[in-house]
Amino acid sequence: MTKREPTLLEALVPLAVLIGLLASNVALFEDTLGGSNQVALILAAAVAAVLALRTGVTWKKIEKRITGTIKSALPSILILLLIGSLAGTWMISGVVPAMIYYGLGIISPRLFLVTAVIVGAIVSVVTGSSWSTVATVGIALVGIGTSIGVPPPIVVGAIISGAYFGDKISPLSDTTNLAAAMVDIDIFTHIKYLFYTTIPSLALTLIIFFIIGFGFDFSHTTADVENVRQAISGAFHINPFLFLVPIFLLTIIILKVPPIPALLAGIMAGVVFALIFQPHIINQIADGKSNFLRAGYISSMQAMFGDVSIATTNEAINDLLSTSGMKGMLETVWLILAAMTFGGTMEATGYLHRIILPLRRMSKGQGGLVASTAATCLFFNATASDQYISIVIPGRMFRKAYVERGLKPEVLSRTLEDSGTMTSVLIPWNTCGATQARVLGVATVEYLPYCFFNLISPLMSILFAVFNIKIRKLDRKD
Repeated sequence: MTKREPTLLEALVPLAVLIGLLASNVALFEDTLGGSNQVALILAAAVAAVLALRTGVTWKKIEKRITGTIKSALPSILILLLIGSLAGTWMISGVVPAMIYYGLGIISPRLFLVTAVIVGAIVSVVTGSSWSTVATVGIALVGIGTSIGVPPPIVVGAIISGAYFGDKISPLSDTTNLAAAMVDIDIFTHIKYLFYTTIPSLALTLIIFFIIGFGFDFSHTTADVENVRQAISGAFHINPFLFLVPIFLLTIIILKVPPIPALLAGIMAGVVFALIFQPHIINQIADGKSNFLRAGYISSMQAMFGDVSIATTNEAINDLLSTSGMKGMLETVWLILAAMTFGGTMEATGYLHRIILPLRRMSKGQGGLVASTAATCLFFNATASDQYISIVIPGRMFRKAYVERGLKPEVLSRTLEDSGTMTSVLIPWNTCGATQARVLGVATVEYLPYCFFNLISPLMSILFAVFNIKIRKLDRKD
């Protein structure tokens, strides 16, 4: 069959099928991550593949693209599995409980949400990784917030807002470097220009969380917090030396050790500190049926791959001290594989390009161009399910258009960051949204309304373009 370009209607059908299936899953299933969303993505991909046969696209080409997109996601999948193991070993070693214990002692309840944003921002700027930030201090902050009575979705929104601030402006961040590379500008030129939209977005975020924090009644918090601290100290040997583990991990990340070996080092450090400081936890997990050497091996392996639950005198916090290791990440891995299958199919068939083309043609003026870029980034985050694709493809598509409008390349790179990086965590089946939901234990649709920094950033970028605020123009003499 002679190959032809797909029509807009053909391109929209798989997307409409996916939206219909996902909406049905939300209405009919309590846990959409348990498998229904994964199947929806695969069925929508199948619809796209069948329709593409009419345009002359072969299954071999579709399969090749699917395997290519899955291959690109493999590092993220491995990191996700290692984060599960990290959470397990940092739990049995007492590292996470120590963070919660000391955090409850020094953080003001009314300023907790503001503090969560700031702590997440600092750690992510230093590490350049929102994923590492969420997997370390993020887990502890959820425990602290739950203990003082702040709803988990709001806590997670604050954590993600801070974590993605650093992911956006840190010179160590892969997305920051990628956005700069897409338009061939210096990384620091890109970062400096980002501050114009990023600082107002962060300021608004802090103000909103400050107001929310003062809306809670913390009159009974003091007694509750002390009960939680006593329960933690009764179950673990809590001491400041446990902070050497996160300090060690953050240090090697700053020294640019790649994420996978860095996480492995953090996992092993957790195991060592568990053997040193929590021998009773080691024996408890192994049921005391083995000598300490065998118990140490059994407990460490169990923490890395499976369920671990530490019982305390306070039943209300026992869920906070439970982890599922790599096993707990398998549903998310399944979701990522399904999302990559859909994204690869849509890209191989040309449907993604066909849907975006009219959007680019309709953009009028610099405000419309920036808005179209932001919408395209969001579209690719929702369809290709990968934040890197949401930066790379719109970056290639709109580069010439920005030059034609007389705009400097940093205007495009900033828009890619404000929209592509920031909205990736707001899509439940995106690699970022799925990962953070699983790691922090709160569904994406539940924390989404509270990710104020992520929601404000693309709007701020569009607002600056519409009102011509700090929009750099090309020197026509060039």
